[in-house]
Amino acid sequence: MRFTPTDIAGVVRVEADAHQDDRGLFARLQCPEEFAAAGLDFAPVQTSLSRNPHLHTLRGMHYQPAPNAETKLVRVSQGRIFDVAVDLRPDSPTYRRWTAAELSADNLVALFIPEGVAHGFLTLEPDTDVIYQIAPAYRPGHEAGVRWDDPAFAIAWPAPPALISPRDATYPDHG
Repeated sequence: MRFTPTDIAGVVRVEADAHQDDRGLFARLQCPEEFAAAGLDFAPVQTSLSRNPHLHTLRGMHYQPAPNAETKLVRVSQGRIFDVAVDLRPDSPTYRRWTAAELSADNLVALFIPEGVAHGFLTLEPDTDVIYQIAPAYRPGHEAGVRWDDPAFAIAWPAPPALISPRDATYPDHG
């Protein structure tokens, strides 16, 4: 695996090394030893699926504040997304900045999202499946979010959302 830091401290692009032959390919997608060697303390305890049948579905921007903060590894198993992370840590030098990566089933790229960073995505193809590995386990009732189009972040989405939940569309501005 290759680990590439982004402009946001702790947000890391994780690229799998695929081994291909006539049968297809094989790639390790998460390995505690390799993550630790890259300085990432991540032991996922939960794996979740987000199935998105429609083009330009927007989900986000979600996070869970402390003491229930989550770390996530986000990957696409089918289709393609524009994946976004926004730094909400007030003491961070990149506070309120965002970074993005295109994740697809073909490119085998994942985005590692640390605690204190909001996450969201826009589907770039219909029938897109997104896999989340999460640590610690999700705690219902502690969800939080910021609005996808909050001017404080000025995220340059590649297209406007065609489908978004009422909750995600009405999060308040971050300030």
